[in-house]
Amino acid sequence: MVFFFGLLFSHGIGAASIIFVIASIVSFCLKTHPSLRIPTLIVSQINTSMPTLVSKVVTRPHPYFFYVELMCNMWFSAEFLLRLLCCPNIPSFIRNPINIIDLIATISFYVDWTLDTALSNRDSVEFFSIIRILRLFKLTQHSLGLKILIATFKASAQELFLLVFFVCLGIVIFAALVYYAERLTYNPGNQFDSIPVGLWWAVITICTIGFGDLVPKTWLGMAVGSVCALMGVLTIALPVPVIVSNFAMFYSHAQARAKLPKKRRRVLQPHEIKPIVGRQTTAALLGQLAPNNNNGSINCHTAPLLVCPQNTLPMKKSPTSGKAKQML
Repeated sequence: MVFFFGLLFSHGIGAASIIFVIASIVSFCLKTHPSLRIPTLIVSQINTSMPTLVSKVVTRPHPYFFYVELMCNMWFSAEFLLRLLCCPNIPSFIRNPINIIDLIATISFYVDWTLDTALSNRDSVEFFSIIRILRLFKLTQHSLGLKILIATFKASAQELFLLVFFVCLGIVIFAALVYYAERLTYNPGNQFDSIPVGLWWAVITICTIGFGDLVPKTWLGMAVGSVCALMGVLTIALPVPVIVSNFAMFYSHAQARAKLPKKRRRVLQPHEIKPIVGRQTTAALLGQLAPNNNNGSINCHTAPLLVCPQNTLPMKKSPTSGKAKQML
């Protein structure tokens, strides 16, 4: 019964955390809408030989959004402190990227609140509040699909690195080619006035997007663009089977674990396995092994290590008594 209520309480905390994360993100997005902002007149004085007053109309979010974010950040602060106090391994908790993002996002709210009255121009302060949107990564703790996706990307890190390397290499090469290809012949409508401009065109073309804001006008430039698009398709398609294979492997593993009983889902690490050797356990195992031997004796070398530990194992002195006991 206690286990049931504990499990129900943990699910309730997780659901509340998801609700507060979604409410914080929705509030962060809605407060930028022009119809939900309040215009404010700011008058400042320019320090020159002739004092001049400059008025500027800016918009601020509606106060209701502040109260919503205050409630959400109070929940995040309390949740972070409780998780920190109840965590058995504090160094591992601090090194967790999700916890680092949660801490920075929470601190950014309080810094924004403190500087709200100190600065007249809040545009720079509101820019740093974009860190709060990173709280979406907290949903990975409650979603099996996102966990599988992150594990897939980690397993495919080498293939993704090669993909990025070859894409960057192709972007630089085709940006230089299209720049010089458009300059070889007479082209009054040339839009590629520098290689950095060609980099933007190469990124859009090699990723098979094609905005159409920059297009080659000469036949040689069109040929370069065609080869760039073909190379982009081939380059991006090469690592896809490996990534899909890794995703299928992790997904099938997760489905198999979901079918197991809850007590068997946790995989123990080697250092967590502590065999319990007692008189009843040893007697039971010896009783199972004895009938298989015609002589009635048991070979200690063929018996399990749980029953027959080696004599060369290190010895540890008991803190309660001064006697040495063998470590199993």
